[in-house]
Formats: sequence, C-alpha cells, structure tokens
Amino acid sequence: MIASYARVSDKRPADAAIVLGAATWGTQPSPVFRERLNHAIHLYQTGQVRLIVFTGGRGSRDEPPESIVGSQYALAQGVPLHAMVCEQHSTVTLENLQGVKPWVAQRKLNRVLLVSDPLHMRRAISMAQDLGLPASPSPTPSTRYTGLSSQAGFLLRETYYYSAYLLYRRFTQAGEPPAITVDSCRV
Repeated sequence: MIASYARVSDKRPADAAIVLGAATWGTQPSPVFRERLNHAIHLYQTGQVRLIVFTGGRGSRDEPPESIVGSQYALAQGVPLHAMVCEQHSTVTLENLQGVKPWVAQRKLNRVLLVSDPLHMRRAISMAQDLGLPASPSPTPSTRYTGLSSQAGFLLRETYYYSAYLLYRRFTQAGEPPAITVDSCRV
C-alpha cells in the first residue's frame, strides 16, 4: 500500500504547498530535503500553488529551524518572501501537520498539496485526513533513495512508522494541535 501510493500525485492547482520538514546540514538542506524544496519551488514557479508553507523546527540548538533553511533556499531560487510562511517548532510529521492546520483553517484554504518523499506520502496523507486538512499528495518526482538497499530501508522504516501511527490513531485522537504558530520566515 505504501509503495503503490507513492505514485499518486495530484496535478490540480491548489492554494498552497506544504513542505514537510527533513534534515538540514547546518544552514543547508540535506539532499532529501532539497528534493522536497525543489519540487515545491517548481509547483510555485509553474503556478500550481501560490504559497509555500515550510515546516520543521530545530534539529539542534545550534542550527536554524528546518523551515527557515528551506525558505532561505527557496528565496535564493527566486521565490519571493511574501509567498512563503514558516512553521518553526515541529519535530515530526504529525506535529508538522498539526502546526499548519490552524493557519490553513484561518485562511480558509480549499486545497493544499503535501510535498514529501514518495514513500512518506501514504502516512502523511493519512495524518492530514485524520486532522481534517484539505490535503492532496504531491510527492517529489525524484528521490534520493535510489538504490535497492536504500529504498528497501526507507520502505521498511515507513512501514514501521505507518503501522505505529495506525495504532496511535486507533487508541488516541490525532486531533488537537500543539501551541505551534505559523508566520513569516524570519528567525
């Protein structure tokens, strides 16, 4: 199910692209994060979305939040600051989505695209649907997980995390977002 869903991509225009956070290397996006950023930038530059929402907090106290690293990368690629917002405090996928949910609702967005790795998309969309986000999948067209062993490892990890989420969902409410805010992309 995870592998087959990785090929599902919604090509219709949307109000915004929500880029799920990924690792950074200091002030630079990791190769995996860069793939997500490049895809969101492409969606913006081709007019498929009018806003990009970057998610992700700090991996360590000495590094800027993932969302800030992502927004700086997009700014360098020509995306204007007024077309970006950042959620700077979340650390995992569910928090990424909980953090942007109030912002999406407040702006009455009809549709958003989730941008992440193809094998991460099933879990991310399930979480978004459970939270009531009007989200559709937009996986990166390329992935840094290209070799058989890296793809198999990522698929096994996603299978574990998706299964754990399904158990979590069964016994709890995914519901109420933490006190996380979305605002300008400034540190």
